[in-house]
Amino acid sequence: MENYFALSPIDGRYEKTTSRLKNFLSEASLIHYRLKVELLWLEHLLEAMIEKNVEPVLENLKNSLLQISILSQKDYRSFARSVKEIEKKTNHDVKACEYFLQELFDKNNLDPKLKSLIHFACTSEDINNLAYGLMLKDLRQEILLDLEKDVESALAHICQETKGMPLLSRTHGQAATPTTLGKEIAIFLYRLKKQRQELEALPIYGKINGAVGNYNAHQFTFPETNWPLLCKNFIEKKLGLNWNPYTTQIESHDGLAKLCQNISLTSTISIGLCQDLWSYISVNIFGQKTVAQEVGSSTMPHKVNPIDFENAEGNFGLARSLANHMADKLPISRKQRDLSDSTVQRSLGTLFGHYYLAKSALLKGLKKITPREDVTREELENHWEVLAEPIQMILRRYGIDNAYEKLKEYSRGKALSKEEIKIFVENLNELPQFEKKRLLELTPGTYTGLAEKLTKEILSLR
Repeated sequence: MENYFALSPIDGRYEKTTSRLKNFLSEASLIHYRLKVELLWLEHLLEAMIEKNVEPVLENLKNSLLQISILSQKDYRSFARSVKEIEKKTNHDVKACEYFLQELFDKNNLDPKLKSLIHFACTSEDINNLAYGLMLKDLRQEILLDLEKDVESALAHICQETKGMPLLSRTHGQAATPTTLGKEIAIFLYRLKKQRQELEALPIYGKINGAVGNYNAHQFTFPETNWPLLCKNFIEKKLGLNWNPYTTQIESHDGLAKLCQNISLTSTISIGLCQDLWSYISVNIFGQKTVAQEVGSSTMPHKVNPIDFENAEGNFGLARSLANHMADKLPISRKQRDLSDSTVQRSLGTLFGHYYLAKSALLKGLKKITPREDVTREELENHWEVLAEPIQMILRRYGIDNAYEKLKEYSRGKALSKEEIKIFVENLNELPQFEKKRLLELTPGTYTGLAEKLTKEILSLR
């Protein structure tokens, strides 16, 4: 049900589309990931104690470990309200999570001494950076990559369908050397695929090294422990993140900045795609499927507007702006810590909300367009002057002087007909007869170079 009083359209007008993001990017999800990190850290400590035979306060480590392992697998999103009630008293979000776990341990009759190891040697940022890391890792794996692949699949379908469909190019908006529609769409497919592959390979970093990154509390309390190694194993093996060994109080956010840069560039490429598709639709190179109950205009009944691409373009712009700000802001922190990054990170839901809306609209639009080869061929028939390029190149091949100048004088700024091109070629007495024959057989629709071959190559890439 739409929330008509929502401050943001992400949770209002577009709530139905974006609702699946709530399991990753909402406040409840952030609390869930914080609690998960706290429990997994405690589990990791207990495992280390068992391995080293260290039992300073607990009588039955193995039983405690089993109980914590069970709790760490739970989904804590439904407990968000309880944590927020505690936060009203603490005015500190991470401490509220710690107190919630203490209460949870009491309810589950865990060893009371176990509570002393909750949040052991951690600063809030140790928990937060890892919670955000898990959040982004899951979001990427369960939402983003599939969405990117869906868009690529839709583009690939169009490319396959139009790989040999001739199209008049437009450079500077003017008639230019012919191409194929499939090849022009395939360029965007190639660029987006590269960005998706980079997104998939981007490391997501984490740290858990204490108040200022020196393992002060860890080392003083258990000096016999190799804390960097223990923390590295926790981050890499238990959480599946990449370890950042050298930090201040905060994880440096360089990895998150690169992820934001990836989203920004993908958004920029996608805006270009949306604008080109919009332009092709505007001159009927693509038609649009109609939906019976939809209305294109409140006053013009005939209208079928390319609203999906317009919606996508607008949301990609918003996502790009937020991504650029985060990429610029997050890697900067005053001395060992300031909190200005915290409030910015809370807008990750807004960033990915707009990005998800944009990708969804783009995908919807791609499924509604159909190529019109009759339109592209008719346009090519009206622009035989584009063959001035191959004619002058053949003249150059045979060393004929002023080849470019001759064609420039004959064709510049003019829309030449098939007959006018034929007359010009027939008067090229300097050329061998077989070359004149090749030129006379050439048409704007067949002068597409390797466009179809290049499209097939792009489609074959994985």
